[in-house]
Amino acid sequence: VQVVESGGGLVQAGGSLRLSCTASGYTYRSYCMGWIRQAPGKECEGVATIGTSGRITYADAVKGRFTASQDNAKNTLYLQMNSLKAEDTAMYYCAAYQVYCGPNMIGQFGCRGQGTQVTVSS
Repeated sequence: VQVVESGGGLVQAGGSLRLSCTASGYTYRSYCMGWIRQAPGKECEGVATIGTSGRITYADAVKGRFTASQDNAKNTLYLQMNSLKAEDTAMYYCAAYQVYCGPNMIGQFGCRGQGTQVTVSS
C-alpha cells in the first residue's frame, strides 16, 4: 500500500486542520489504516486507527478532538483535528497495517514516508 499525506500547515492553538491520506494498492477495509505522528526528539506515536471492521480507535491524547474517517470511493483517509494544542505539533503520517491495529500498537512500527507537517502556535 502506498500513501500520500496532505493538509498540514501552521495554525493557532484552538484552530482546526483536516489531513488527507490517499492510498493506492489498497482494497477497502483489507488493512487497518492508521494515523501516526512524530514530534522532534520524540518517539513515533499512534493517533487513530480504522480497523477492517470499520471500528475507529483514538489515542487518549486526541480523543474528543480528532475524528478519523474514510472515503471508500476516493481511497482516502481523513483526520479532522479540532481544538489543536501546541503539543499536537508533529509530522503526521498514515500507514496500513496487516496484523496489528489500535493507536497503542502501531507506534512501535515507526513513522515513515513523506508525511505532512502540523505546527500549532500557542
